[in-house]
Amino acid sequence: MSAEEGIVATEILLAEPRGFCAGVDRAIEIVERALQKFGAPIYVRHEIVHNTFVVNDLKSQGAIFIEDLAEVPPGATLVFSAHGVSKAVQTEARERGFQVFDATCPLVTKVHVEVAKLAKEGYEFIMIGHKGHPEVEGTMGQLDHGIHLVEDVGDVAGVQPSQSDKLAVVTQTTLSVDDAAEITAAVKARFPNIREPKQQDICYATQNRQDAVKMMSRQVDVVIVVGSPTSSNSNRLAELARKLGVPSYMVDSIEDLRPEWLEGHTRVGLTAGASAPEVLVKAVVRRIRSMGAVSVRKMDGIEETVKFPLPKGLKL
Repeated sequence: MSAEEGIVATEILLAEPRGFCAGVDRAIEIVERALQKFGAPIYVRHEIVHNTFVVNDLKSQGAIFIEDLAEVPPGATLVFSAHGVSKAVQTEARERGFQVFDATCPLVTKVHVEVAKLAKEGYEFIMIGHKGHPEVEGTMGQLDHGIHLVEDVGDVAGVQPSQSDKLAVVTQTTLSVDDAAEITAAVKARFPNIREPKQQDICYATQNRQDAVKMMSRQVDVVIVVGSPTSSNSNRLAELARKLGVPSYMVDSIEDLRPEWLEGHTRVGLTAGASAPEVLVKAVVRRIRSMGAVSVRKMDGIEETVKFPLPKGLKL
């Protein structure tokens, strides 16, 4: 019997919500509109969102993704990715005279604004996030100094602020909600008077997708997450399912889906990170159906209606 013949999956359960969030929708539309209005090439600093399919699609339309602004010719149009950039990158772009459109997610911008406001009041910051992630680099780059990064509970003990009277905590928007809460508790235990954001920094879409996986994991035998390896929120979805005791795998495309993952499982849960397009979800559904699944059921879940405005200058 072949691997595919041995699969007995009968149902696919689709998480709700899943896939694109408002910030990702906006970022992709900014690049597409810039291409339509100004023509190719349009330069984008860093991947506009962390998804291979999306990036390759925009490349085919004439977008060029760069990391160093020195790669961008004078007078070119430049888009900042959804993850945000440091003050130094913003300054360099201005000095080089680029036409800039900022696709930073407004919920990331909210964190930047909070940091700038409190810094003027003399605050230092503890940032909960993953070292090297572009969002973390962008947020920490809002100030020259005074932001201390912690990645886990163990890092909290090593934080040495110059003072603790004015200390605030901020968070990468795409973290595990539960992990962030655990680290925040450790921060508050060490610094009881630390200032927290009025609203949590973890974005609504990250929260909603993680909540959906929690609900879904109780009903399925295995979870498949559509998302690229570089996507923080996609990785957190797969991690969450595993923590709940359900085998979970990430796929960047249908070619990544391995039949043996589904062997012996009758119900497959399927979700997608906030940067993964629905076209990939549909392709994975077709692939799993070809392996024997006979029904697809969508979970009840929150309907997201958030929409963010585009920057000025992109009306067609």
